[in-house]
Amino acid sequence: MTRPLTPPPRKNPQRRTRVPTLPPAMRSRAALGLTAAAAQGRFALQHCADCGAVQYPPRDACCKCLSVDLHWQDTDQSARVLAETRIHASPDPYFRERLPWRMGSVQLAAGPVAVCHLHGDVGRGDRVKMALKLDKAGQGVLIALPSKRTPHMEDDPTLRALTAHPKHRRILVTDARAAVTLPLVQALLKAGAGTVFVGEPEDWRRWPERDQLAALEGVEILPLDVTDARSVDRLAGEIGGKTDILINTARFIRPGGVLGQDTVFARDEMEVNVLGLMRLAQAFGPAMASRTEDGTNSATAFVNLLSAYALVPDPAFGSFGASQAAARSICQTLRGEFRDSGLRVMTVYAGPTDDAWHQPLPPPKVAPKALARAVVDGLCDGLEDVYCGDVARDMAERWKRDAKVLEREMTGGGA
Repeated sequence: MTRPLTPPPRKNPQRRTRVPTLPPAMRSRAALGLTAAAAQGRFALQHCADCGAVQYPPRDACCKCLSVDLHWQDTDQSARVLAETRIHASPDPYFRERLPWRMGSVQLAAGPVAVCHLHGDVGRGDRVKMALKLDKAGQGVLIALPSKRTPHMEDDPTLRALTAHPKHRRILVTDARAAVTLPLVQALLKAGAGTVFVGEPEDWRRWPERDQLAALEGVEILPLDVTDARSVDRLAGEIGGKTDILINTARFIRPGGVLGQDTVFARDEMEVNVLGLMRLAQAFGPAMASRTEDGTNSATAFVNLLSAYALVPDPAFGSFGASQAAARSICQTLRGEFRDSGLRVMTVYAGPTDDAWHQPLPPPKVAPKALARAVVDGLCDGLEDVYCGDVARDMAERWKRDAKVLEREMTGGGA
């Protein structure tokens, strides 16, 4: 059984800090389909449209009939471990630091035999549940998990390296006043977070939930205004070297289209939603990227909460949608810039939230507790893209199917 993780001791500055290294990242274009599925928490493999054969590893032509009509589909995750081995020597720097490393061959119920990573609670002959996870290089890999949950399952070293689980980690939530912050902090602490830092803009101005937030054990409220570069730099100088997960909840929103929107509000939306995100990345990113191999509480994820309007705007929130699209582009750029360090960038897309600014819109709306659960679940699963709420999931599916059709529907050009 997996041994439970214990809180890490205070770091000894005289001991060697492990330099961030990455597992082999080369993949064929076909194999990037595994990465796309893993980023969204799906288990998808190629299926042949002609003969129905399931393919693994990914390829350009069917292994049975040589058809090139292969499609990625969600696949049965059940499998059985055929054999296991323990690797004691490797020329690769990443695996050399982590030897011995367990691997195994599994027979998938869907047909193929695959070589994959093994969770510590599974062995030869066991029935397992297959999962696709993103490794430190940001590539999709297979891991065999116990078919039923085991005690301290999330503490397995192999699985923890493939996720961003909050347990024993120090987390910064950037805006204390956001509606999602209190339930998010509570959910992070429940998941085992060591310390949660909460940024407080305009700390001279009180709000109803402050006392409840400050009373939580393990929470520190610190001044932070994402529109002020000096405030961001000051906090980064104080806690940047010990921030393991950063969750940006700062958001400015005002209803109104482009023609009728006051440009002052549009500027504020860009200042908070776009430039604020850049300031956080520039101030905290380098230190976090240097600590991705720092043991139990290594830096692991940079998280940004966005609206589903980042995909296609709602004309009733025109300038806000533009700021969300720009923030989405920055997150994708950061994903590339952080790739060499192994720091994960997770983007959470939510439908209209249950707040005053979305009051005129009909349900369904995303409750703060539901958004908080989506964030924590995404960290525990090691995802890059999380869609929270019926509206966000529906928009994402329609956007993937035909973005132009969705645009026409959202802007009133549909039937």
